[in-house]
Amino acid sequence: MLGVALVATLVAWACEHGTPFLKQVEPVAYDRALSTYLGERKESSRVVVVAIDQLTLDGISENEQLRINFGNWPYTRTLWARIAQELKAAGAKAVLFDAVMDERASDESADLGFAQVLRETDLPFYVGMVTSGTATPLPRADFQAPVPVALPDTASPTPEDTFAEDAAEEFKDGPATATPTLTRAALARALAFPVSRTDGKALPALEYVSSQGTPQPRHPVPPTHALVGAVNGFGLVDTEADEDGVMRRTRFAYTDGINTYVTLPVRLMADLLGAKEVTLSGGTLRLGERTWQVNPDDGSAALDYGGPLHKRYPMVSLIKVLNDWIHRSHGEAVKLPADTFRGKVVVIGGTTPGINDIKATPFSSTEPGVAKQAAVVDTLLSGEFITRAHWSVDLGITFLAALLSAVLLMTARWTPLEVVWPLGLVFGLHLVTGLALKTSHTHVLTAMPSLAGIGASVAALAFNHLTANRETEFIRQAFSRFMEPKLVAQMIRSRQLPRLDGENKEITAFFSDIRGFSTFSEHFKEDPRQLVRILNTYLTTVSGALLREGGCLDKYIGDAVVCLFGAPMDQEDHAIRACRGALAAKAAVEALRVDFRQKGFPDVYTRIGVNSAVNFVGNFGSDQLFSYTAIGDGMNLAARLEGANKAYGSVIMIGPRTYALAKEHIEVRELDRVRVAGKTEAVTVYELLALKGQLAPELQRTVAHYHEALALFRQARFADAAAVLEAEAARGLEDGPTGKLMERCREYLETPPENFDGVANLEK
Repeated sequence: MLGVALVATLVAWACEHGTPFLKQVEPVAYDRALSTYLGERKESSRVVVVAIDQLTLDGISENEQLRINFGNWPYTRTLWARIAQELKAAGAKAVLFDAVMDERASDESADLGFAQVLRETDLPFYVGMVTSGTATPLPRADFQAPVPVALPDTASPTPEDTFAEDAAEEFKDGPATATPTLTRAALARALAFPVSRTDGKALPALEYVSSQGTPQPRHPVPPTHALVGAVNGFGLVDTEADEDGVMRRTRFAYTDGINTYVTLPVRLMADLLGAKEVTLSGGTLRLGERTWQVNPDDGSAALDYGGPLHKRYPMVSLIKVLNDWIHRSHGEAVKLPADTFRGKVVVIGGTTPGINDIKATPFSSTEPGVAKQAAVVDTLLSGEFITRAHWSVDLGITFLAALLSAVLLMTARWTPLEVVWPLGLVFGLHLVTGLALKTSHTHVLTAMPSLAGIGASVAALAFNHLTANRETEFIRQAFSRFMEPKLVAQMIRSRQLPRLDGENKEITAFFSDIRGFSTFSEHFKEDPRQLVRILNTYLTTVSGALLREGGCLDKYIGDAVVCLFGAPMDQEDHAIRACRGALAAKAAVEALRVDFRQKGFPDVYTRIGVNSAVNFVGNFGSDQLFSYTAIGDGMNLAARLEGANKAYGSVIMIGPRTYALAKEHIEVRELDRVRVAGKTEAVTVYELLALKGQLAPELQRTVAHYHEALALFRQARFADAAAVLEAEAARGLEDGPTGKLMERCREYLETPPENFDGVANLEK
């Protein structure tokens, strides 16, 4: 089983790292787990999405005045100035604009007017930037220098735009003058952001693969200069999609080999947290005093989207924000609730296919790209990213899945299980992945363990079918001599085949022995064949009683019989069966003793020890001879109990575990508390008297008096105990334990014991 599991694990590991199959399957499994277990999050209270939706496109294009002032998509910067004014008035905490402004407007005054509004409102506003393989590299940024501010040299009178809806409205644009220009060093300082990685690993590179198949660097495309210094910061908004085109993760920071750049949400959060630098150390991302767990290898992390965009975040159409600005400008009441934006981060982005910003996420193949920015911002504000489990965890789960499959199918060998297990395994691993995502935001692989488990299952089934007939015949031949044939057939039919290589299991062991067998055998030293016939008769009698109760004959040691209950066939009632077998053997031997006395044979008085415990059972022996047996402390105690009957005058002595398992079905007498040789802990031993309800009244009285005397004995009141036992003995009922305890009381009266604790030492 270990071999099958190990081979299946190695094959799955090789497929994970050497073939594209699992790399295609794993993302699908991850997406399913993510949507199932992390897809019902409540609506965020920290982030609001202002959607450039179809309602906005239609509303502006159908309104002549709006179309004149703002044009068609992409709208003039004047529109964003009005939106910034309204969001500031509505109490927004900061604005993340999921788009780029890297081209000058045809009317340069629009750029300058937008920049002027941002300075006047002092609203934290962050704009995206993209990278390109054709962009000119910027020089190394000097982070000691202040962020440059691009200001026009002169100003001109403010032009007025008119807007007719119910009344005219003035649009106050910025100064109509030439857009200022900045040096490339100034641009580098404005766009780059300090990032350090203290674990010695490199930051992800901004690069692309050329037509020749070689990696080439990409560099930022600078925004229009008028916005530098007016916008609070710029961040990367390049698509970070996996090989299948799905946006599942982000990497926070990149380098083009010259400068370091951060993604747009990180740039926004750096200011909100007062961080002057982004630090990646091992598996930790740090901004100011806040940290988040990330993947230690490349500093990436998967996104906890929490559900589709429209369910996860409050969605406000851009046209509604613009209309509120118009109402507020007229002195009219705004339509949106007062707390819509107050104290929240606003993410502006396109949500309609007309904007051409539709991407794939684990929740939808047509999700707006702004969903990623909103998810990152929301997690940075208050949440956890999803990180990959350590490779050792994945490998361990893979091996456990393979081992469980091999063990289960190679031991159970049940056809319905063989059919259902592969499906159950995949579902179980899906559940494990989902629970890991839900409880610890950790991504545990599903595909690799599934492949290993299914591979091990196939190997186990092949092994089962190749060896089933041979093993069944071996079991039949091996156990038919030691168990009832019908039990062997039942064991094979129910596929409860024993593990011949050994296993730990709780069983009940039976030991019996003839009192004074050496003296017994001396009577036949002139006729050994008669001894063999008598001994065979005795062993057959005892064995038959045990086999009828479902026992498995372990061995004969001269006149001693060793029998196991609960192995090789599982028996939940093994202790009860052993007790019934012991009483049946005692009754059969009593009848045999009567027959032997009539024939003039020696007595075969038999003592029995029964004990239940976890023992190691299986095939033991040498290459020349081996047999199915059990070893362990439980077997040793059963043998000791059989011999201890002599000291207590009892016939059947049982251990504490046997009593605990069978006490509802048997009548016993508590004999004593004993300490086994080599052990420090004392255990209570009992004499098995009868099955429940079958104890004779006279014997019940004797047992009651014995228990009374035993309690006095343990209190070292030996004279009182002896008096109780003598009164019972005077009744004339012969009882071995009563006589033995009375002898001990008299002995201790004559020679008081030292450090008496009421426990007898049970020597070998």
